[in-house]
Amino acid sequence: MSRRYDSRTTIFSPEGRLYQVEYAMEAIGNAGAAIGILARDGVILVGEKKVTSKLLQTSRSTEKMYKIDDHLACAVAGIMSDANILINTARVQAQRYTFAYQEPMPIEQLVQSLCDTKQGYTQFGGLRPFGVSFLFAGWDKNYGFQLYMSDPSGNYSGWKAAAIGANHQAAQSMLKQDYKDDITREEAVQLALKVLSKTMDSTSLTSEKLELAEIFLEPSGDVKYEVCKPELLEKLLVKHGVTQATTESN
Repeated sequence: MSRRYDSRTTIFSPEGRLYQVEYAMEAIGNAGAAIGILARDGVILVGEKKVTSKLLQTSRSTEKMYKIDDHLACAVAGIMSDANILINTARVQAQRYTFAYQEPMPIEQLVQSLCDTKQGYTQFGGLRPFGVSFLFAGWDKNYGFQLYMSDPSGNYSGWKAAAIGANHQAAQSMLKQDYKDDITREEAVQLALKVLSKTMDSTSLTSEKLELAEIFLEPSGDVKYEVCKPELLEKLLVKHGVTQATTESN
């Protein structure tokens, strides 16, 4: 039945569905997974890097994590070329707000304006939805640490723990079981690595297949965004007993 209704972004099916938006979500379901966890003292983002070929030179910069402003970062699942456009849009909006009001942009306001852009692409003929989902992690003076998830339809919602990308439903149900409200950053990292180790397609986790980033407050009160170095990530994997291969080699 979908055949007659899925050629245009703007046509509803009799059940009230927009098939092009659902297809975009399907594209994200095949992308590398990303997990965000809101802790008591920060926010954790962990992403799975898909190694498509042994011959491919791995990127020196991060593939899944992007800093938008000093107080805000995001993890991405989906088509990276689509994500780059939205990330640049978000960075410009954040800087414009800082220039106009001399203070960092509230997290939800930035997420909402970016989702308005996403929603616009589902509303007009001749355009297609952005095939990308985001996990936004940040801190502002209004609500402290926050974690938001957005999808191609332009919907966004606040979460304590969320998963996007491949096997996100299995990851989400594991997070629902194991998440505690007063979780610390260290426990959140352990939980995220445990969930990824059980839901990722590859048999063993290594620092080449993962990216880990944290947002937390420094003693001075400044917001700090930090990407975990591969050597440190390897140690964390061994410490939490997620990888055996590394333990044997050590």
